[in-house]
Amino acid sequence: MLSLYDHHPLVKELISASNNGTQTSIGFRAASCSHTAVLAAATYLSTGSTQLIVTNSKEDAAYLQNDLEKLLGKAPCYFYPASYRRPYEIEQTDNANVLLRAEVLNHLSSKRRPPIVITYTDALFEKVITRKELETNTLKLHVGEHISLEFLNETLFEYLFERVDFVVHPGQFSVRGGIIDIFSFSKDHPYRIEFFDDEVESIRYFDIETQKAVGRATKMSIVPNVENKSFIESRVTFLSYLPKNTTVWLDTPSMVVARLEKLMELAHEAYADLGDAIKRGAPSELFLSGSALKRSLMEYTRVEFGRPEWHSKTIESKALPQRAFNKDFSLLAQTLLNAENNDIKTVLMCSNPKQVQRFAAIFEDIKLLPTYSTTAVALHEGFEDGHAGLYLYTDHQIFDRYQRFNIKNGAQKKQAITLEQINALEFGDFVTHVDHGIGKFGGLQKVDNNGTIQEAIKLVYRDNDILYVSIHSLHKISKYNGKDGTAPQLHKLGSAQWQTLKKKTKAKVKKIAFDLIQLYAKRKEAIGYPCAPDSYLQHELEASFVYEDTPDQVSSTEAIKKDMESAMPMDRLICGDVGFGKTEIAIRAAFKAVANGKQVAVLVPTTILAFQHFKTFTERLSNFPVTVDYINRFRNTAQQRETVKKLATGEVDILIGTHKLVSKSVIFKDLGLLIIDEEQKFGVGVKDKIKSLKVNVDTLTLTATPIPRTLQFSLMAARDLSIMTTPPPNRQPIETELIGFNEEAIRNAISYEIQRGGQVFFINNRVSNIQEVAGMISRLVPDASIGIGHGQMDGKKLEKVMLDFMDGKFDVLVATSIIESGLDVPNANTILINNANHFGMSDLHQMRGRVGRSNKKAFCKLITPPLTTLTDEARKRLKALEQFTDLGSGFKIAMKDLEIRGAGDMLGGEQSGFISDMGFDTYQKILAEAVKELQENEFKDLYEQKVKEKG
Repeated sequence: MLSLYDHHPLVKELISASNNGTQTSIGFRAASCSHTAVLAAATYLSTGSTQLIVTNSKEDAAYLQNDLEKLLGKAPCYFYPASYRRPYEIEQTDNANVLLRAEVLNHLSSKRRPPIVITYTDALFEKVITRKELETNTLKLHVGEHISLEFLNETLFEYLFERVDFVVHPGQFSVRGGIIDIFSFSKDHPYRIEFFDDEVESIRYFDIETQKAVGRATKMSIVPNVENKSFIESRVTFLSYLPKNTTVWLDTPSMVVARLEKLMELAHEAYADLGDAIKRGAPSELFLSGSALKRSLMEYTRVEFGRPEWHSKTIESKALPQRAFNKDFSLLAQTLLNAENNDIKTVLMCSNPKQVQRFAAIFEDIKLLPTYSTTAVALHEGFEDGHAGLYLYTDHQIFDRYQRFNIKNGAQKKQAITLEQINALEFGDFVTHVDHGIGKFGGLQKVDNNGTIQEAIKLVYRDNDILYVSIHSLHKISKYNGKDGTAPQLHKLGSAQWQTLKKKTKAKVKKIAFDLIQLYAKRKEAIGYPCAPDSYLQHELEASFVYEDTPDQVSSTEAIKKDMESAMPMDRLICGDVGFGKTEIAIRAAFKAVANGKQVAVLVPTTILAFQHFKTFTERLSNFPVTVDYINRFRNTAQQRETVKKLATGEVDILIGTHKLVSKSVIFKDLGLLIIDEEQKFGVGVKDKIKSLKVNVDTLTLTATPIPRTLQFSLMAARDLSIMTTPPPNRQPIETELIGFNEEAIRNAISYEIQRGGQVFFINNRVSNIQEVAGMISRLVPDASIGIGHGQMDGKKLEKVMLDFMDGKFDVLVATSIIESGLDVPNANTILINNANHFGMSDLHQMRGRVGRSNKKAFCKLITPPLTTLTDEARKRLKALEQFTDLGSGFKIAMKDLEIRGAGDMLGGEQSGFISDMGFDTYQKILAEAVKELQENEFKDLYEQKVKEKG
């Protein structure tokens, strides 16, 4: 495809300037970002010189970088982001971004192949370490070199690297005898250096998940944190790193300059607010102004591809953006046929093989068979280019789907659970060894094993007996999770006490497992309604999802369909963290049931969640013959009565509701699927009614933070389980911070979010002073428009407030925890929770999940009284939430909550005793063993049959 651009007038002009060593400035209005990417890639391959592309937003830059990576394969193609969010807020620096910035600077300062770099205005705004200082502070090593371990240690401390036991993040190192692990700030993988005396014997890359080597190197560079202010004497613009033959591609120069001037204005304001004692570098020393950028750009060849303004030469563009087909496939086919008649090459870019088959089936169905090519290179936007004789169309634009960009996240956090736990252990923590029982963690220690020095974990048992465990046997150790604050009894090494306890626990556990598997067997004998295979409409619904499915969404959807097409009633639990796409899975299941003539009940725990689901289901199914309704306190008695009447006659296909949905007055004509959201939040009475509804009906349960009992039932095959661990692309961890009640901090958080065009949740769980809190916010941020929502409001008024906030009609929603589950406002990316110490961990996690539902960085401020005034339990709960900010941390939070609150109410009093005696992780292992034995013995026939069905 790129070969078609060898003779494009813009590419030819740039080749000529490169060959002659002259600078030129060209105005060329590109059809789209992807059109710019194709032209830049063709220029790069033809000239072999560095290309810098500057866009007005991070999103445009990310799409361009994705496109260029696909077009250029293994060529050095870098994304250069900003390091922090506001001038002088250095503590907000993002280490993943620092790594990406260091990688680019390191490449440009070396003599490697010229790269193509994509960036945006905010990233250029920050000045960088000089090339000389970077080279001075970069330590280069090669195999065979002699260097003292002491010198290397001192150098790493000077670079402010952190010494740890296991390296998992940039800026860390560990020392084990003659082996040093180092995670430089310019590599995806850390290095492992082996020494023989003071000679570098080998250099290898290793995987942070397994800690095992994955490749060899002959040399390496240790690049420090290039944003660290302690050893940076002076700063220069990023452009100073570019060679003089660089081509700079600029999107609408006046917008770039205006943004830099605005950022400089904010920097001066922030600088003025700093106390004299902490002032560090005037804005002109640290940041780039618009006028300075304009002067610097005059030294390079430029292409202005947005709205050309400063150019000396114009090249006419004969390109247009991809036309809007609006799913009119006859129009698409006719366009392809016309292009064929005019000798124009047409390419349909498909994101997966299914889409290729889908186009072929559609054209066959409408009896039009145009000639076209397909490619798996799915660019962001299509275009029609008359110069190149090429029409390039994307499948997601044809089907009106949204394509997300992917930003490399520096080092991916993928450490194994065992390593993660050992890292988290503190000296004296209780741990359980599966063979020896409960001991205390005594730290990491080197031991002599037949003449070889090895790293081992020291465990201390009763009477100070010592057990050393090799790091290769980490799977046998788990941190003790029982009743927090209650010290467990240490076991005696070599005694029969531990084995006796394991046997006793196993016998009890086996009885529970037996009863549960019997339930499964009875369900298997029950006769449900087998749904037909997917219809054409089902395919259309799934294709109309505006985002790309995550791998877990695909596997969960397939598992549910298989269950629904079976004669055995489905009972499946979907476990996925907040915002991981469970609702979309539920919509697809509901549609399948309706397409088979059945009705669907969606049971939710809160009024707000019922309203949000109604809105989401209605929007997703608006183009299909499906009637969705809901009952909660937003609807008056007459409306609810009318809905129930229509339900009984079959006029309502999907009914969404709170506990009213399971009352005797609600009668379905033909219920086929029951969807339960957050089952653990319902009371015993509602749960009993759910059981009666479940008989011979497919059941799908959704949960974000599963209580361990729910999880255990699933793992023991009392119900089937799908776990969704993959977040949507580019969801970033929510930055969580504990703060005291501080008006300035509250004003800054709200002002920043509103300045970047976002909205804010402020949670205040006392209705009595909610007006007062709203008044305070109005005083602190006078320009902010504020709404109030709480459970004591009239249903219609509350509904209007929620709708208005979703529609962006006001900036700040001051509400009680009524918003905990369900409210989906992608534009709201800051949440402040007042008196956070009064909430449970899973509640806080759910509320935090209201933000961070887009590509923007999100913030959660937990406002508390001074930590010294809180109970130990509250302090640990809040600290754990601050610690677990990664995507998918719901499971860790559920486990931490179990550890803090104890397990008595989870699995019954008797089971709680066993958990206290041995720890929850070991209890789970024994539970799993008991289930396996039952499956291989008492229920062998049942599970052999299940394996055959799956096969």
